[in-house]
Amino acid sequence: MTEVTRVDAVEGVEHHTARVNGLTLHYAAAGPADGPLVVLLHGFPECWYSWRHQLPALAAEGYRVVAPDQRGFARSDAPESVEAYSLPHLVGDVVALVRELGAQRFAVVGHDWGAPVAWLTAQLRPDLVRGVVGLSVPPQPRSDFAPLPAMDAMFDGRFYWTHFCRPGGADAEFNGTPADEVFRRFLYGASGDNPLTDPPPQPLLPDSGRFLDSLGDPKELPDWLTDSDIATFAAEYARNGFSGGLNWYRNLDRNWELSAAWDGLPIQVPALYVLGDRDLVGAFPGMDQLLPALQVLNPTLRPTITLPGCGHWTQQERPTEVNAALIDFLATLPE
Repeated sequence: MTEVTRVDAVEGVEHHTARVNGLTLHYAAAGPADGPLVVLLHGFPECWYSWRHQLPALAAEGYRVVAPDQRGFARSDAPESVEAYSLPHLVGDVVALVRELGAQRFAVVGHDWGAPVAWLTAQLRPDLVRGVVGLSVPPQPRSDFAPLPAMDAMFDGRFYWTHFCRPGGADAEFNGTPADEVFRRFLYGASGDNPLTDPPPQPLLPDSGRFLDSLGDPKELPDWLTDSDIATFAAEYARNGFSGGLNWYRNLDRNWELSAAWDGLPIQVPALYVLGDRDLVGAFPGMDQLLPALQVLNPTLRPTITLPGCGHWTQQERPTEVNAALIDFLATLPE
């Protein structure tokens, strides 16, 4: 069963917990209890607060909107085992949470790491998913090679995935740095407001060995980000720190191995992809070939929406455009 914990400072947003697959997950919710359900899935390093602009906007359209802290993040439980963070586990959390909420059907929206979870939920459970939206990370076909060795060979072990996956490396860096500094650097560094993202570079570990050094430290925050936002993210991470989220990266090769089971399975429900033209993900190796082929690989995928000047934090940097795209898309979905 779920229980209300408190009403948050974000107007109209409630906070609940649910027991899901042996874990307690926290989630934020807004909108009428009997409205069509929309589940919002955050990425790294984020949490429910990443959707602060979408929760009230979608609720105002009559949707029941739920943004969980996914396992390992913020107020939700963080299993100790690295293997507990595979994509099948994460999709299982979404399905179990929706079942706990009593919904029969739902739409799912994911950003960053939340996007692969959303895409796979739609692929595996078209009986439940009315429609799916991915922000930043597109649906990707299975490659011939495991991702970590491929990136290691391409970038001489300096690609950020490698740093994030080394035991103790990024954990010590991020957990050993004041959380407000971590978020300030991450959110500015990968945004469209950072001159270094025009064009977006490959995210490589600098010679200092500290990934945060590659992101810069802004003297002033961009207009879409406030000191209060930074403080909120830092407070939300006080319980679990960053290690749970880093464990998602440590399953990259495991996810590739497991994905043989659904290799070639297209998305079968209405789908939408939104990308900023200054998002580092769009510059990853192979994206120049994948992005033009998305509709061929997934015929239910609508034309990509590209946001000029937008970096990686899509729904935070461009809330007006993202909200409009979500509202338009959701209005077309079958019951």
